[in-house]
Amino acid sequence: MADRDDVCVLLPTYNEAATIGAVVNGFREEGFENVLVIDGGSSDDTTDIADSAGARVVEQSGSGKGQAVREAVRRHIDAAYVLMADGDETYRPDEADRMLEPLFDGRAEHVIGNRFADMQPGAMSRLNQTGNRVINWAFSVIHGHQYVDILSGYRAFTRESFEQLSLSSDGFGIETEMAVECVKHSVRVTVVPITYEPRPDESETNLNPFRDGATIILTLYRMAKTNNPLFYFGSVGFGSIGLGIVLGAYVAYDWFANSISHEVIAMVGGIAIVLGLQLLMFGVLSDMIVTVNREQTRRLEDIARKLSEDSQQAATSESDGQNEAETVAAGNGED
Repeated sequence: MADRDDVCVLLPTYNEAATIGAVVNGFREEGFENVLVIDGGSSDDTTDIADSAGARVVEQSGSGKGQAVREAVRRHIDAAYVLMADGDETYRPDEADRMLEPLFDGRAEHVIGNRFADMQPGAMSRLNQTGNRVINWAFSVIHGHQYVDILSGYRAFTRESFEQLSLSSDGFGIETEMAVECVKHSVRVTVVPITYEPRPDESETNLNPFRDGATIILTLYRMAKTNNPLFYFGSVGFGSIGLGIVLGAYVAYDWFANSISHEVIAMVGGIAIVLGLQLLMFGVLSDMIVTVNREQTRRLEDIARKLSEDSQQAATSESDGQNEAETVAAGNGED
């Protein structure tokens, strides 16, 4: 049975001197000795405070939270399980067991903490709450799964499942990208309720709601190209068809009402409609290819898993046979 010794607490930081000490101490008091702080070049005392609190501190080679998470898991973490949180004291270390339990029980490979289950007053502005709900709604529509809070920074996952994900985001879009990749690769995801605390007054956020919100929306739409191509190409196709219909209606109205012809506009409208229909057809074909590919990949993974289990069973049987033979030989020698 897995325990805290199999877990690495990952804390990506940038100028979190006001809170990082309390965060590291909180997880260590909960029994997590392996705490990794990966820092993005803080200009304050974040790294010194984290080191004094007992964390292992690494400075990331690039910049941005996404790059920090990828680098940390792939280069600096050997533990089987990763518990990821922010260094701003908004997540509670005493809820770590709640996050890890689905992994330890084998019920999930990736766990998302739902901040909306118990959001404390002042923890998130009304603008950010609205933006979060819009993004979560868009995710459920585009990618067909309801993870409630895909932007949550409190996550737990197996390192093995993380290695399946193709991640490229450098900034705050990393959580969105992880959620989409979990859907794409059929990673088992569980959402658990957590408490979301307000930042201490002396701590400043690194999040820009408009810039980072736009980045997240674009990430959702961009990743639909390979995860839900029917939506990706279909949305553009319907937009093109709609534009063509509007132009055609205008041309028809001006022809019948004023006897004025618009050959160029009519041609553009016709091209827009044809292009839209082609994009819809391409989306349908792409969706069929993605569905077949997923099914084949799932079957190959099942075969690989079965072969691995059979190999392990054969190795165990061979080992048992050797031990039994050695025991019999030893008994004969004594006789």
